Amino acid sequence: MATVASTVDTTAEAKLLRFALKQDALGSGAFGVVCVAAAAVFGELFGLPAALLYPVGAFLVAWAAALFLLSSRPAIGRAAVGVVMAINIAWVAASVELLVAGWFPLTGLGIALVIVQAVVVAGFTGLQFAGLRKHA
Repeated sequence: MATVASTVDTTAEAKLLRFALKQDALGSGAFGVVCVAAAAVFGELFGLPAALLYPVGAFLVAWAAALFLLSSRPAIGRAAVGVVMAINIAWVAASVELLVAGWFPLTGLGIALVIVQAVVVAGFTGLQFAGLRKHA
């Protein structure tokens, strides 16, 4: 019976997974910084309250730091990547819920923003899954 390793190797085997984690970190960090720096402007432009954008932005900056740390480790734990993917899936589900429930009076640009960022996060998650499967 084959044993599944609990970590991903540091060499080229983990190239796709590291790439996916770093891209997720870059996107999350950039979006987080913009949310914190321009919460009032974003709130008006997209129909989202600044009081929501500040903590979301701060979370995203911290999330980005955690993703960079994970991607730079000598061995990437599969369980850690599973947690990252679960959080990303929860983010996408919350984005859909935000649209369906109508919690905020989103503008057309706000609806587009929520859809685009959810699609991007889903894409990162797909790449992370592919990176894990490639080395199973």
